Amino acid sequence: MDFYSLSSWLPFLLLLLPILSVLLLKQKNWEVERPTHPPSPPKLPIIGHLHQVGKLPHRSLWRLSEKYGPVMLLHLGRVPTVVFSSAETAREVLKTHDLDCCNRAPVVGPKRLSYNFLDAAFGPYGEHSKEMRKIFVLELLSAKRVQSFGFVREEEVALMIKSISQAAFSPVNLTEKLFSLTDTIICRIAFGKSYEGREFDDGRFHEIMVEAIAILASFSSTDYFPPFGWIIDVLTGLHAKIEKCFHDFDGFYQRIIDEHLDPEREKPEHEDITDVMLGLERDEFGAKLTREHVKAILMVQIVIIRVKPLIVDLLLVTSQ
Repeated sequence: MDFYSLSSWLPFLLLLLPILSVLLLKQKNWEVERPTHPPSPPKLPIIGHLHQVGKLPHRSLWRLSEKYGPVMLLHLGRVPTVVFSSAETAREVLKTHDLDCCNRAPVVGPKRLSYNFLDAAFGPYGEHSKEMRKIFVLELLSAKRVQSFGFVREEEVALMIKSISQAAFSPVNLTEKLFSLTDTIICRIAFGKSYEGREFDDGRFHEIMVEAIAILASFSSTDYFPPFGWIIDVLTGLHAKIEKCFHDFDGFYQRIIDEHLDPEREKPEHEDITDVMLGLERDEFGAKLTREHVKAILMVQIVIIRVKPLIVDLLLVTSQ
């Protein structure tokens, strides 16, 4: 995935420098006096402070905060970004001024894969996000609903213990076992199917998930250069990659939904998340739910499955 890293689009950006310079000069003539900003390092034209963010962004930001203080302004391309680097300032942002700072930037990858922010994880703060969170709290993650999935956890834990017991005389990778256990539980709860085996799209499920996570973590120039970045994404192939991944996921979701709507499908003893969401779509819970809302919620489930190991790795690194 190095092709979609920061360095991959720089040659294309250099080709556009003459045009960009003209645009910036025209914009500068229309700029009005702006309020005082937090301290900021010297920046370069066009790319701002992107050159100061290395492969380990948290380390780069920490070094900059040592010089410019716990609150500083960085320009990531054309996007002004305020960085808070102390417990006190973080508390101010996340607690005292939570409502003023709870919005999310409209990032290209999550926007496409979440059906234009129809989910509860990536979307901007507003009435829609409140409705989606209400669905999660009241319908998907309520105490009664969580308890109803207890049998899934019991069955999968028993299977894991059995597999460990059968491998008593050989090494066992407990990390893989525990991650696989969590993945399988989440998939059974969300889709009614196990994560492993050929039940899931003849093995394509894992491949699509890996591709989606790579896209969510990739560098999109559209996010940092809104007026013209899409040109670079088209030239590097990232735009086509996102579209292909979206259509692969959409087809996968549609097959899951079609299976659940099949009139000949044997009625399950316990509803999974897909059953619940389709029921809410029929009952018009709160805001009008569409099939795209259902798919967006399923997308959240898949992201949880694959991002979880990355979060655990990050926590282990920071604890050291």
